[in-house]
Amino acid sequence: MGSIPPPGRDASPPERFRAGVGVGTGLAAASFVLAVSFGAITHAQGWSVAGSVLCSMAVFSGSAQFALVSTLGAGGGTTAAVAAAALVNVRFLPMGVAVAGDLSGGRMRRALQAQAVVDGSWAAAHRGGGRFDRHLMFGASAVQWVLWVAGTAVGVVLAPDPGLLGDLGLDVVAPAMFLFLLLDTTGADRGNRLPAVLGAAVAAGLSFLLPPGPALIGAAGAAMVALARPLPGPGRPTAGDRSPGRPGEGNPAPETESP
Repeated sequence: MGSIPPPGRDASPPERFRAGVGVGTGLAAASFVLAVSFGAITHAQGWSVAGSVLCSMAVFSGSAQFALVSTLGAGGGTTAAVAAAALVNVRFLPMGVAVAGDLSGGRMRRALQAQAVVDGSWAAAHRGGGRFDRHLMFGASAVQWVLWVAGTAVGVVLAPDPGLLGDLGLDVVAPAMFLFLLLDTTGADRGNRLPAVLGAAVAAGLSFLLPPGPALIGAAGAAMVALARPLPGPGRPTAGDRSPGRPGEGNPAPETESP
């Protein structure tokens, strides 16, 4: 697969949203496959169709939802299951902080926009220099949410064998998509390469000692390396210049219309 072509600097919000839908379609296909598996597992555990679908609609986080059902399936209580899911989702805190400057509106509106911060969309929307294309992120997350919910419904209604995806080798689809995003991001901005390599090394090492969720959280510490990089100043182009920038950096003020 080639690099993801970003929308031009002068692209309108609807055009960037449509570009996000295009980027998110591949991620959504992988999400659908995993959602079918999640629905099948919840059916095997006795969840209702409504309960499974509502969980996917509200949580919209594969890692957290699988942590939830895995803990329940192992005999853990509701408190332990919710705690496991919350621990996995801690990674969204620094991700939300990173994208906060590119959201718009008051507190409530920004909080609603932040619901689009999911792994693949966040990575695809990054334009370098600490900048994010929020409209692209909205489009990528929208299509993923639809197929995640639909896949859950298919899984809980048809109830395939929860191990079927692994038997068919389809459980590697999502990791392959995230690897593609990682390679695309590091290829566009060389400064991202060292944190990416360190994060992968830390995650691999911690996986021998900790469950996957805490191992990934620990790997996020490698992102601290990026703080040593000075942010681009006026007149210093970066990969982020491919999308609208922020005032005071040689770019026009961001638009204020609704996404």
